[in-house]
Amino acid sequence: MSTALQKSISLVEFLKLPETKPASEFIDGRIYQKPMPQGKHSRLQLKLCNAVNQATEEQEIALAFPELRCTFGGRSIVPDVSVFAWERIPFDVNGEIENTFGIYPDWTIEILSPEQNTTKVITNILHCLKHGTKLGWLIDPDERLVLVFLPGQQPIEMTGDEVLPVPEFLELNLTVTQIFAWLKPRKSNT
Repeated sequence: MSTALQKSISLVEFLKLPETKPASEFIDGRIYQKPMPQGKHSRLQLKLCNAVNQATEEQEIALAFPELRCTFGGRSIVPDVSVFAWERIPFDVNGEIENTFGIYPDWTIEILSPEQNTTKVITNILHCLKHGTKLGWLIDPDERLVLVFLPGQQPIEMTGDEVLPVPEFLELNLTVTQIFAWLKPRKSNT
């Protein structure tokens, strides 16, 4: 994330501002604009959302959302991927997904971009865990590793053919190797 864009404002004031591209986040009274996603980031984000949704949507278990604004605990953040258990997804009176999510995701995934501040990304994951999120991943394409965050535990560094943990409500066997293989698109990786 870039440095703060302006002086301290309230969350209510922030939510009245027009959306920016790339998205801006509200953290500790300040606005930070996320960097524009690049190729590796975009590819991993797409494939992760697809993998989760293929395993969960038809049975109404969960949904993965890319770049969804989540406002809770005094922050308004936009994780790269937010996964919500089906029963926690806000629906409107027509049975359609709400536009605003005033809740924490069950699983938050961040994909580190080269110019992104790692500390700010980690503090967003920790904020999610503090407010009820059950699992956080920080994917680092340059280092080819995934840091796994669980409530009340120190991060776990995962590499290679280790199967990554997922929330208990979903079955998905992904390894770090499989995730990074998605960066070489070909028919066998889809």
